[in-house]
Amino acid sequence: MTNIKAVIAALALLAVGTTLAAAAPAAPAAVPVKHPTLKSCSREATTKKLTGKEREQFVKDCLANKKTPAPVAPPHSQ
Repeated sequence: MTNIKAVIAALALLAVGTTLAAAAPAAPAAVPVKHPTLKSCSREATTKKLTGKEREQFVKDCLANKKTPAPVAPPHSQ
């Protein structure tokens, strides 16, 4: 009889733990991005058709926020 109670208690703890672990995480605050990302800097370097050392330096400066990358407009589909 004691074993049954122990098994039931263990299952109850497992169910509660699973429920808590499956809870949705809190939504992140809507904070604008202050620093450019590697992806946006690389995209801008590609748009400017930079290669080699020029591209490396541009991306490095862009990531250091020395030059703010221009927003890239998405392609228009018609």
